[in-house]
Amino acid sequence: MRERLSRLLGATLIGAIVVSLGGCAWAERAANEPALTSATTPIYATDEIAASVDAVPQRTVKPLPASRLASGLIPPTNRWFSGLVFGEPSMPVFPLPLSFQLTDDGMDFGLPTISTSPAAIMGGFSAAVSVDVGAQEHEVVAYDTASVTVAQLSGGAEIGRTVIARGSPFVTFSASRDATVRFGSAFSPVEDSVAFATVDGVEYGLVSDAPLATDSGSVTLSGGESATWFAVPQGGNRDELVTAAGNRITGTSVSYALADDTASTALTYNLEAAGPALVAVMPHQSSTDADCTHGTYESIYGELQLCRAETLSWTVPRLEPSGTLDLDSLETEDRERLLRQLEADAAGTPAFPADTYFGGKALYRSANLLSIARELGADDVAASLEDRLIREISSWMEPDGCETRDARCFVYDPDARGLVGLQPSFGSDEFNDHHFHYGYLLYAAAVVAAGRDEVTEKWAPVMNLVAADLATSGLSEYFPERRVFDAYAGHSWASGTAPFRDGNNQESSSEAVTAWNGLALWAEVSDQPALLTEATWMLSAEAASAREYWTDFPLDSPVYSGFDHTVTSLVWGGKRDYATWFSAEPSAMLGILVLPMSPVSGYLAGDSDRIQANVAEAAPAGFDVLFGDYLLMYSALAGAAAAAAARDAVPALPESRIDDGNSRTYLLAWILSR
Repeated sequence: MRERLSRLLGATLIGAIVVSLGGCAWAERAANEPALTSATTPIYATDEIAASVDAVPQRTVKPLPASRLASGLIPPTNRWFSGLVFGEPSMPVFPLPLSFQLTDDGMDFGLPTISTSPAAIMGGFSAAVSVDVGAQEHEVVAYDTASVTVAQLSGGAEIGRTVIARGSPFVTFSASRDATVRFGSAFSPVEDSVAFATVDGVEYGLVSDAPLATDSGSVTLSGGESATWFAVPQGGNRDELVTAAGNRITGTSVSYALADDTASTALTYNLEAAGPALVAVMPHQSSTDADCTHGTYESIYGELQLCRAETLSWTVPRLEPSGTLDLDSLETEDRERLLRQLEADAAGTPAFPADTYFGGKALYRSANLLSIARELGADDVAASLEDRLIREISSWMEPDGCETRDARCFVYDPDARGLVGLQPSFGSDEFNDHHFHYGYLLYAAAVVAAGRDEVTEKWAPVMNLVAADLATSGLSEYFPERRVFDAYAGHSWASGTAPFRDGNNQESSSEAVTAWNGLALWAEVSDQPALLTEATWMLSAEAASAREYWTDFPLDSPVYSGFDHTVTSLVWGGKRDYATWFSAEPSAMLGILVLPMSPVSGYLAGDSDRIQANVAEAAPAGFDVLFGDYLLMYSALAGAAAAAAARDAVPALPESRIDDGNSRTYLLAWILSR
């Protein structure tokens, strides 16, 4: 989530093909890497990271809003359900296929009604089913990869607990003591403990451990008994869902693996008894081998198929991390032209900003100049850039830096359990956009420190905290597990506390990809193989979901009928917008989905016609527009002729259209590398 007006004012598993801009050292796998690796080793465990946490100042820069969170749990910022936890009142969340919201006495939930307009695909909260359990307050008592458990309390005593999960069409309330549960809409019993109701054309089912009241408006549960509601899918068998409702979800877990050409995700739904779960599959999960013949649900992402599987598994193309461009085959004329531009851009490098976002982008810009200088053998330019970058990044990497200054340093927030950079920007002190900001810093540090063990060792204590804020895996006292990344959706969420009725959101899918690329590069130079595996998995997953939901979705899918655009630039839990936080310009809608066109941005290639259509909508009169530099680079992905045209257009692009995270050198080198 980002309110970015000031940003613009301040700166102008089978047979998939991996697309990469460079075949350089960054993209080479370690010689000892197995064909298949999986996540088994904790990453940044408490004892591993404790000394580094203790070395930085501890300070709450901005308190998080009041929360409904049990003592001892790490605040779940940047999650699909963050709006359920933080602030008053609780916000709706979108576990899919259902929407869900806590109420004063219980909860409301239902299938969203999907509607498409020229500029938005809407699937907001639906209160089709209301449940009153007599609650006076709510408290999140557990959460994991894809599920949340909420306790309902009265007078401080627990009445029961409700479980919802990503992809699950079920909502389960389990009584902790005798409790009467009342329904806002009457359910018609078909058995003593099974009933159905139709609301707004959707059939909802209820399965209870106790007999339902005759009027089917309530049920009295004894302690340990449960009631489970569900939405019947189109073309589904309601009796099958009745059976599945009796085997309730207790939690979830995730594993991931890398093969030669694929990255795989396996999401396990833990049930009370052994057996498969019924789970709604999103479009990006279509490679699953689960049995997906159990009906469908409409969603803002397209049709969700209901599948039966003990573990839901799917693959996406493996995307290799990269911090260099392949410039080996440049013609002499192009090489000389690039060298002249490099000297000018290196000499004209402005002072580095002090905040976490623009400061990181500036470091990224110079790191790319350094990488090009090394590639071209421009040793003097490379030495000058390297010296300056080492001085600047070393300032950020001083553990006690924030004891003596209020910028270019980090503190650890012991309440929110995370690393906060000073000066904050775009709400990073409330945990907005951490992956966008920190990805640039990780990338720059990795490029500069490659092959320089003494630099890596010097920076590692703080840089590993930057990485841990995003990528901790396993139990930790200091950081949540993978703070921003949603394994079910395959992408990140950007708002820290998600105070919105449409759930959490993410705008710049491409900066999220850049974040995991930077994380992977840092893992490689600092010799952290488990982190490299995790980062490459998230990189691959984020790139695939970015194409599926932001830039390359199938326009002939029914959900896009009536939508007048070729990208959705702002994706929420409950809607997808042709809009940004900072500009209504068409170039902003696409530009925010492709910047900063890092060396891994070849993932955006693959469909020349779609690239041309996206560019035509964003820049119909040419590239003298906001983000024109990035749109020009993106246009080069449409093929050899498009790359040649982009190369020829570089000299005419006004300097005001070169973004602060870019340079004319990198712009030209990126296009020439195509």
